[in-house]
Amino acid sequence: MPDLAQSLGTYDLGYLQIVAELWGIEFKAAELSQGIDKLIPLMLDQQLVDELIETLPDEARTTVADLIRNGGRLPWAFFTRAYGEIREMGSGRRDRDRPYLNPVSTAEFLFYRALVGRAFFDSPRGPEEFAYIPQDLIPFLKADEDFAGQEFGREASPGEKAYQIPATDRILDDTCTVLAALRLELPEQQIPLNDYPGRFPLTIPYMKMLLSESGLLDKQEKPLAEPVRFLLEAGRGAALAQLAMNWLGSIKLNDLAFLPHILFEGEWSNDPLRARESILQFMANIPKGKWWNIASFVTAIYQQYPDFQRPAGDYDSWFIRHAEHGEYLRGFENWDQIEGELIRFVVSGPLHWLGILDLAAPREGNLPTAFRFSRWAEALLQGQVPENLPREDHKISVHSDGRVIVSPRVPRSVRYQLARFSEWDGIKRETYQYHLTPSSLSRASISGLHTDHLLSLLRKYADHVPPSLVKALVHWQEHGRQARMEQVYILRLGSPDILQELRASRAARFLGDPLGPTTVIVKPGAREKVLAALAELGYLGEIVDGQI
Repeated sequence: MPDLAQSLGTYDLGYLQIVAELWGIEFKAAELSQGIDKLIPLMLDQQLVDELIETLPDEARTTVADLIRNGGRLPWAFFTRAYGEIREMGSGRRDRDRPYLNPVSTAEFLFYRALVGRAFFDSPRGPEEFAYIPQDLIPFLKADEDFAGQEFGREASPGEKAYQIPATDRILDDTCTVLAALRLELPEQQIPLNDYPGRFPLTIPYMKMLLSESGLLDKQEKPLAEPVRFLLEAGRGAALAQLAMNWLGSIKLNDLAFLPHILFEGEWSNDPLRARESILQFMANIPKGKWWNIASFVTAIYQQYPDFQRPAGDYDSWFIRHAEHGEYLRGFENWDQIEGELIRFVVSGPLHWLGILDLAAPREGNLPTAFRFSRWAEALLQGQVPENLPREDHKISVHSDGRVIVSPRVPRSVRYQLARFSEWDGIKRETYQYHLTPSSLSRASISGLHTDHLLSLLRKYADHVPPSLVKALVHWQEHGRQARMEQVYILRLGSPDILQELRASRAARFLGDPLGPTTVIVKPGAREKVLAALAELGYLGEIVDGQI
């Protein structure tokens, strides 16, 4: 970043004289280089800088604080949009109109005091134009409370925080569910997840991306045995810390791509890690324990740092359409539907799901209107294990009809294994419901799981295993399926002779097991063929209530 000599060297001697006048410095020089050599040592004086800063209006002090907070520079497009233009004019007009006495903007006010310069710097997208504070001047601009203590938004009112929704660790239970479902290759629509407040439900695609970024899935989205075992056997605090840190540091999990109302087209890219870190930085000065209004938080970012995920201030090159009405959301006027919605998603979505933020609403069922840092937030944001998470010490409830009821406080590793032996009946009354059937046991057997392992799990983690179920499982292990109920079609005939004629006809292959002298099972899909064969033999039949 340029220093004062480089910054001042891009202008003329008249500009130096203006700077000296506004700083209160006596200054005379015959040429530019001589003037720079005389002026800079005088400007790099802590007492003089402090006196200058004391005279700045509040808006100018906020602007300097914003620059310092962002490493001393901001993209020019954002800077001028937030703090106004600097009028282009030659030295003759400048000396005649004296714009420094009546600046049209905060940016112009700071420009004529040499607190802000303008230059191109390299960036990941190539050269970009920035506003900057000269490098050697930054140490004299103390980043104390006056500059760095900015709060984005306001404290929530009593009505906005009336119904409180504390952060939970339920995402650990959803992690177990999704990992087991992926192991079983269940369709997404059959995978039950917990409900979360607000407009942004936790989805299977988001969970799969989070699990992938946590090193739990291979490239085909199949669970990796050892990492999965380690996570499921870890304490809930350690497991939650692992998921949170993987989300916080992910460069691939793009929260913007999961906004439900927008569609992306064409070649475009953003930096999801930068956007995530920026939102957390905006939260940095929110007082601990204070409920903060979500709408004002979004508005403050819009007003002060809207380009947090678009460093070049480019609002036209991303091809984003609204999913409902199909219109393209281009231009800064659509900021709230993209950037604003992203902030709301991160606040009431992943930061809440991962136990970092509590939410609040005016009443139950309303959308969240406030947030605050949870009791676990400090530890999770520092990559540490939070304390006082619930213990996994509950028992399984096993019924004689093969139903297995599992509380979220049963060890996750146990539920993961049980789920692989079972048919899934969903989440009911905050418990996971499973059912042991011949089909589920056969599927488990094909995967290399044995019934004696299931029995060991049930005996170890259930208070009581019904003897009749134990007997049924042992019989299944030894003999396989011993009873089957199925839907069949029955043909009832007027006499045994008709059945004999039918068996002697070409329709014999459509007949199944006999149920009596005048009754026989018809194989699936053959009802019309059997009716046609009967007609050829001189007998009319009909389908009655789904049966022949």
